[in-house]
Amino acid sequence: MGKTAVIFPGQGSQTVGMGKDFYEKYDEVKNIFDKADEVLGYSLTELMFNGPEEDLKLTSNTQPALLTMSVGLWEVVKDKLSPDFFAGHSLGEYSALVAAGGMSFEDAVLAVHNRGKFMQEAVPVGTGSMAAVMGSDEETVRRVCLELTDDNGVVEPANFNSPGQIVVAGSTAKVAEFAEKIKEAGAKRAVMLPVSAPFHCSLMKPAAVKMAEYLKNIDINDLSTPVFSNVKAEPERSASHVYDNLVKQVASPVLWTETIQNMAAAGADTFIEVGAGKVLTGLVRKVDKSLNCSNVGIVGDEEKL
Repeated sequence: MGKTAVIFPGQGSQTVGMGKDFYEKYDEVKNIFDKADEVLGYSLTELMFNGPEEDLKLTSNTQPALLTMSVGLWEVVKDKLSPDFFAGHSLGEYSALVAAGGMSFEDAVLAVHNRGKFMQEAVPVGTGSMAAVMGSDEETVRRVCLELTDDNGVVEPANFNSPGQIVVAGSTAKVAEFAEKIKEAGAKRAVMLPVSAPFHCSLMKPAAVKMAEYLKNIDINDLSTPVFSNVKAEPERSASHVYDNLVKQVASPVLWTETIQNMAAAGADTFIEVGAGKVLTGLVRKVDKSLNCSNVGIVGDEEKL
């Protein structure tokens, strides 16, 4: 029997209107959304359902919105599934930890709201950027990053999303320069991403320091089901490892390709994405076409399980 992995999306999957259909149909979803509003002290639900999009795109809103969506939908499907593993992309790792009993939803939603604030404060808006590279390889991306990084700025790998898609982050000028250079080095495309900060690179170190302090005051428990971490791409169960990984994660690359490969090597052949959009479903297929993938993102999807 193959094993099942449940995965949770990160930033970029948000859309105005997300979750409204589930909220109206399921009390357990309404409870989670209402709890988020209460803990945050503002109506995240209103912002998720009606926008404006510019406000939903602010990372201190995006992160709790995606977590709330994922955890709400997980409440609906958890009795139909008994996953062997969890993982989440970047902030999605918090959704995975809530699902695995590592922290309460209330603690997690406030933590990712603050994580978003800390990340935005680390780098003034406009001074940091990210770019997605299609059709290059890890070695070439790392080499071009090293060639361009100097006292004037940095550019570093931020997400290894699938064999053909790597995201870099860093100082805006350096990321723009990288986008040109990597095309000269044979990449098919390099696209600047519409993000408000350069996530998962060394410019985020001030945010990692603040997150380390913040997470000390949160109850983190040992996990009932292993969660594959972004920073090591390995299964974790112990609370102390979870804490360390969440701190490191802020300024370290997301090893998503390796995470999926390692989950598959551990026997997972079915991957179910729970939350907004289906970005991860697409990435899993790019990592390994033989894996079964499905997603739960709109009402009706939960009936397929």
